[in-house]
Amino acid sequence: MSKNSRRLLLSDLKNPVNLFALGFGAGLSKYAPGTMGTLVAVPLYLLLAPLSLVYYIAIAVAVTLAGIWLCDRSAATLGVHDHPGIVWDEIAGYLLTMIAAPAGWQWIVLGFVLFRLFDIWKPWPIKVIDRQVEGGFGIMLDDVVAALFAWAALQLVALSVA
Repeated sequence: MSKNSRRLLLSDLKNPVNLFALGFGAGLSKYAPGTMGTLVAVPLYLLLAPLSLVYYIAIAVAVTLAGIWLCDRSAATLGVHDHPGIVWDEIAGYLLTMIAAPAGWQWIVLGFVLFRLFDIWKPWPIKVIDRQVEGGFGIMLDDVVAALFAWAALQLVALSVA
């Protein structure tokens, strides 16, 4: 946790905005809150995966757009721009990564690993976005771009084994 961050408490989840932004409590983890937030996205993905591609994309985009407001409000409530406990961006990022993913547990795991890799590594332009874009839009945008990288890598792997 960065020195700018404050310790999160269970009482922070009483605020409905924080409840969502903190990944239903996953963001309270002392260790790897972003990974814990991404884990929250896996059962959500499993619920959404049977939907048609159009409905899946619509929900993933809605989750992402809602995240701009949620993350902005939660950051203001917590008093920290991009508190590590705010993990709605990881939830949205994983759902975006998994658009049109092949069926099977190995693809769920590979999508998870690829998204976490790009979200943690932050290759250009993700690192620039993370450092320079403010507010809820900035909190979400670096994860959306990481998701695009992870999605492309996942699709390339899927094509290579098809």
